[in-house]
Amino acid sequence: MSHPDPTTTPGPQRDIAYRLERLTELCRELGSNRDIPLLLERILLTAKDIAQADGGTLYRIDDSARSLQFYISVNDTLAMHQGGSSGTPISIPDIALTLPDGQPNLAAVAAYAANTGKSVNIADVYQASGFNFNGMRLFDEKYGYHSKSILTVPMQDHEGELVGVLQLINAIDAATGEAVPFSETDQHFIEALASQAAMAMTNQQLIQRLEHLFESLIRLINIGIGEKSPHTGRHCEQVPQLAMMLAEAAHEATEGPLADFRMTEADRRELWLAGLLHDCGKISTPTHIVEKSTKMETIFDRIHLVDTRFEVLKRDAEIAVLQEKLALGAALTPAQAAELDARLLAQLARLEEERNFLRKINVGTEGMQPEDQQRVLEIAARQWRGPDGQLRALLDEEEAGNLRIRAGTLNDAERQIINNHIVITIKMLESLPWPKQLARVTEFAGGHHERVDGKGYPKGLTREQMSVQARIMAVADIFEAVTAADRPYKRGNSLNEAVEILAGFKARNHIDPDLFDLFVRERIYEKYAAKFMHPSQIDEVDLSRIPGHEP
Repeated sequence: MSHPDPTTTPGPQRDIAYRLERLTELCRELGSNRDIPLLLERILLTAKDIAQADGGTLYRIDDSARSLQFYISVNDTLAMHQGGSSGTPISIPDIALTLPDGQPNLAAVAAYAANTGKSVNIADVYQASGFNFNGMRLFDEKYGYHSKSILTVPMQDHEGELVGVLQLINAIDAATGEAVPFSETDQHFIEALASQAAMAMTNQQLIQRLEHLFESLIRLINIGIGEKSPHTGRHCEQVPQLAMMLAEAAHEATEGPLADFRMTEADRRELWLAGLLHDCGKISTPTHIVEKSTKMETIFDRIHLVDTRFEVLKRDAEIAVLQEKLALGAALTPAQAAELDARLLAQLARLEEERNFLRKINVGTEGMQPEDQQRVLEIAARQWRGPDGQLRALLDEEEAGNLRIRAGTLNDAERQIINNHIVITIKMLESLPWPKQLARVTEFAGGHHERVDGKGYPKGLTREQMSVQARIMAVADIFEAVTAADRPYKRGNSLNEAVEILAGFKARNHIDPDLFDLFVRERIYEKYAAKFMHPSQIDEVDLSRIPGHEP
């Protein structure tokens, strides 16, 4: 099959300066606009305007199907606008780039341009040979249209990769209104436009893929954290959601101390990524500390070792009584036997009560009173005989120290290890070459354990030294933690309890009071609860118990 070379028949001449201006405008938009569907439509409409075409079609590449997909089609005479922003779907079938035998399709003009990388400029399709124009003729018959001139240009980027195909129909003579061939100047301008558009689209797609890859890598880190600690993985997913809810409420505020806070889309993405990464340092935290569900737990819960020691004490008490009875022999009176039995029962009851006490405080769900901490020391001083026959304290210093933890399950050393995750987080994030639009991710993510009174960690920042976003992260981190029902060391608080706890953080100058007030006023807690909390946790929030707020 032979194919015509692109013609250079003179056509309508638009003012060159006008064409250059339109091309320059499009290039500026290509560089700043990241909405690819909108850009594709702008590309076609600009090309149609520059060449004074009556209609045009833009095809995109479907690599999986090796075909050209109709993306948008417009025609002034027919008042037609399909695809793109029109909302009207294109019913025209795709154009195959290869034939059933695997050979390239060179019969369809658009497929020819795509396969060869060459433009096709035909003065009159009804007079041309070498291409199959049956589809175009059927279109003309259906709509009462007359296709004449056609200019088809492949959209290739700087590496020769095909991005799409641009096809214009019927160049219109401004003086007569008649369809005339596209000129050589038309072709050069459209080829320049197609080339710039292809490169811009490739760059935009590359940016989107890199951003997607980057966010996927972030999620990969969170998957690793989640495999170590499922509740921490969920925490890393839910904190950014809550942070965005609160940030959007601040963005929409029109009065009060947050009225000037505004976010662009870039700001939103920056905060979102900070939320996803805020606990990435926990990937280095030992699992047995992150998941420590009781005070005595390390790799396993050592309370069971203490249970065994109590069993030894009980056994020894029983043996001691039996030995006394044997020593008395026939002289043992019923009264003496009863006294020994009663003493043994009292001793066993006391041991069982002490064991139950240690079991209870080992859980760590309630704060310990000073008298309970002192009682641990008294129990620890008990003597028991170990496997080597030597007497030793019932609890060693480290065990007694863990059981005397005032609140929670972590001792001071373990809490320091946990707290160090934020230092690791900052260190990890500071090692990344952040682009300008994401330069504050480290500050946002690294500030969620700071306090507005300057007593937080790791830097001891005050409210004035923290961005609004960092303060938002602190609120989100706390509220997710107190409502989480999957922590091995605590139960999930009810919604009302969680709001009261957060109010306590405000009262103690831990969190930003303005953000707390917004959180309550806009009922962010309800939006979060509906999405993430178990229905059994969701109760009525009593705002009358929160200073400064009315039901």
